[in-house]
Amino acid sequence: MDILIKASQLLASLSILVILHELGHFIPAKLFKTRVEKFYLFFDPWFSVLKKKIGDTEYGVGWLPLGGYVKISGMIDESMDKDQMTKPTKPWEFRAKPSWQRLIIMLGGVTVNLLLGIFIYSMTLYVYGEKYLPNKNLTNGVWCVSQLANDLGFENGDKFIAADGEKIERFSDVVEKIILSKTITVERNGVSKDIGMPADVIDRFLGNEKQLLFYPRVPSVVSSIQENSNAEKAGLKKNDILVGINKQTVKYHDEVKTELGKNKGKSVLLTVERNGELISLNASIDQSGLLGFTNTIPSLEQLELLNYYSLASNEYSFFSSIPAGYKKAIKKLTSYIDQFMLILSPSSGAYKGLGGFGAIGSLFPATWDWEVFWNLTAFLSLMLAFMNVLPIPALDGGHVVFLLYEMIVGRPAPEKVLEYAQTIGMILLLSLLVFANGNDILRLF
Repeated sequence: MDILIKASQLLASLSILVILHELGHFIPAKLFKTRVEKFYLFFDPWFSVLKKKIGDTEYGVGWLPLGGYVKISGMIDESMDKDQMTKPTKPWEFRAKPSWQRLIIMLGGVTVNLLLGIFIYSMTLYVYGEKYLPNKNLTNGVWCVSQLANDLGFENGDKFIAADGEKIERFSDVVEKIILSKTITVERNGVSKDIGMPADVIDRFLGNEKQLLFYPRVPSVVSSIQENSNAEKAGLKKNDILVGINKQTVKYHDEVKTELGKNKGKSVLLTVERNGELISLNASIDQSGLLGFTNTIPSLEQLELLNYYSLASNEYSFFSSIPAGYKKAIKKLTSYIDQFMLILSPSSGAYKGLGGFGAIGSLFPATWDWEVFWNLTAFLSLMLAFMNVLPIPALDGGHVVFLLYEMIVGRPAPEKVLEYAQTIGMILLLSLLVFANGNDILRLF
């Protein structure tokens, strides 16, 4: 069921983005009296699921959910309709229009995706506002959930200060800053410390079984107890909160783990909070430093209710949400471009993290959450805008490159060059598609 919910959200999001992207081409084409032969959601090799012709345009839904397209008369595109290009130019064809009109038509999809991302972010901020945990409110630092965090040089209790000298305002930005920065500055035991990040930090992150590196330090709340474990024998119960070991106060779960590790193979006196009362229990620690229980990791909202941390909250009016949405969109787009550029550096290992539809679908939650859905749709819209503007033949950016060449030189590129470029571009894109989705499959094993 979880997979179906994730898949339905992905399908809905991509359908919205594809339709609006293609409308970005369709509308200026119509305005400039250019014939659009097809307008399709998804691709339709051999057959289509639905189709209906209205005027000169056939509208339809294909069976292959890899995007969508508009087929514009007199244009070498993914349809590779070469026969049409051998016939005399008609006034309604793409190639008959001035270069500036063709440029607007080709940039229409990217423009829509960019504006859509800004618009959605603005509206989500207007409707939902935003809540986040400021790093300054983590008065006792973070919990290193994964061993990788320790391997990178971080410790429990570190307070994140800056990345490459730039202040880190939000806890949610920490992992991104680690990936993209050379030096992370933390405060440790009241002293500022610079920690250099290795070149292969992304590769190491991708190989990390626990994708979660850090979390705010949380209390040690018992969520489950192993049968016949020392925890069960000691009398621990679900929802007990460990607050002391051998009369030493422990506020956080990482402190509990540390103290248990110091007492491997020994008996200890546990102090637990149960229904608001303090109870003492005698417990034996095994040779691995474990009792045999798992702890609950509360959400940030739950931690706020428990008075562990205070979240910052911003509310936006309709008009104030627009510049805030623009700022958020630019921040997300810039971050995505920075991460994309790392893919071009083999030493970073970032290419291993390239994912297809499985990776994108995994971003959506297992329950339908409209706030998350629209925020992810906004991000995907910005991602599509960037990917489509890349100067790769078969993408909008490839067509733009040839149009700019024509405008500068004063004549179009030879049609054979356009055909070969389109073919090469399609091969590159299909190869990338196979590689990305292949990575998704490999991650399953």
